[in-house]
Amino acid sequence: MRTVPWRHDLPASIVVFLVALPLCVGVAVASGVPAELGLVTGIVGGLVVGLLPGSSLQVSGPAAGLTVLVYDAVHRFGPHALGLLVLGAGLLQLAMGALRLGRWFRAMSASVVHGMLAGIGLTLLSGQLYALADRRAPASGPEKIAGLPALLRDALTGAANPSAVALGAATLLVLVLWKHLPERVARGVPAPLAAVGLAAAVTAAADLPVARVRVSGLLGVVHLPDRVTLGELAGGAGLGTVVAFTLIASAETLFSAAAVDRMHHGPRTDYDRELTAQGIGNAVCGLLGALPMTAVIVRSATNVQAGARSKASRTLHGVWLLLFTALLPGVLGLVPLTALAAVLVHAGAKLVPVRRIAALCRGHRGEAAVLAVTAGSIIVTDLFEGVLIGVGLAVVKSAWQTSHLQIRVEEERLPSGEALQRVRLSGNATFLRLPRLLDALERLPADRPVELDWSGLRHLDHACTVALASWAAQHRARSSAPLAVEPPLPMVV
Repeated sequence: MRTVPWRHDLPASIVVFLVALPLCVGVAVASGVPAELGLVTGIVGGLVVGLLPGSSLQVSGPAAGLTVLVYDAVHRFGPHALGLLVLGAGLLQLAMGALRLGRWFRAMSASVVHGMLAGIGLTLLSGQLYALADRRAPASGPEKIAGLPALLRDALTGAANPSAVALGAATLLVLVLWKHLPERVARGVPAPLAAVGLAAAVTAAADLPVARVRVSGLLGVVHLPDRVTLGELAGGAGLGTVVAFTLIASAETLFSAAAVDRMHHGPRTDYDRELTAQGIGNAVCGLLGALPMTAVIVRSATNVQAGARSKASRTLHGVWLLLFTALLPGVLGLVPLTALAAVLVHAGAKLVPVRRIAALCRGHRGEAAVLAVTAGSIIVTDLFEGVLIGVGLAVVKSAWQTSHLQIRVEEERLPSGEALQRVRLSGNATFLRLPRLLDALERLPADRPVELDWSGLRHLDHACTVALASWAAQHRARSSAPLAVEPPLPMVV
């Protein structure tokens, strides 16, 4: 029996717990439901999905990408309908996993993945800077970024809560400098644990006027679905919401899997099993009336960066969430929100692949453009739409590059003294390059012999074949000069 590497997974689980806690609470509040429902989803993500096969290092819980949809569903159908909607999404994910549809999400450009990480990191960083200063963040990504200069001014002039700003900045400083401490200290205690622990101690000792985590009992918010609500959701609007939950949650989970697999050298994700695991998790969340879950890239990346080696870390993070929220809510009440915001700012900054961006700008500007557009689209819209825009741009870029066609026109003197026009084609002749190809051929003089050599083409599609045959026929009809085509063009119909 293989032993679990507790030396790595136990500290990693604590780090993930510290990152997951504010995300669970924040996503629930932003979705218009009690904070405890977000914690229930985080607990299920750890204790249920964490034990299932699929991905070994992904961490599941409530995700910011679904907040707008959940908020709309709660206001349209009522908070008691949320459980049935999530249950329906989970059952649909189980069907998709059984049909082995998850593997289709493996077709993901590396630049899109890095752009997704950068977009999520920047969105998280810009939003949590407001929480660090004890301010409410604007709703949209562009508004968050546009408001940063005013936030900085308020922080420097004291208009923002000076205690929260000082405590958050100090927590962030500890996170950044922790790795420079002696190796025995740095490895023995995770930086987020040390930073949050010191912040909580300072807050309690000095009784600082800063906002703290507020969590009450879990049992009061858990409720089972009922038949009355089922009848209300039987229409098209309810089914449409279930499908939307399913597609967005599945896409975010499997896009995250593609990113996480590039961050470690352990076992790769089985996409179909991961989709099935998410379906089971959402079905359980639906039965409890909690928020929908996805695999969340911020928690997953934190898990990898903290040194996790197996499923134990993500399962244990669910244990810590359950113990602290069910048995020790008062302990969580000592933790200042600004310290947790500092942990998320640090995690968001680490998601931005600065070195990757610099390398792409030097050697692959097209890939750098895909990365930048994906990140910008996520900031402006949301994760699902931003990734779709990035994938679309990557497909267009690949189609354009794979249709690269070289056209060389060489002039050669024949023994008779005539000037032969030799046209050499190489690369891929597709309809995307057809205008350029016809322009080059139509510029050839009609009174000189022409030799068309297309033996260097790797691909000649039907549109270009028809165009070349038509041009050759027209050239022979209007010119007395000979035309040679090597090899002969295929017959077109």
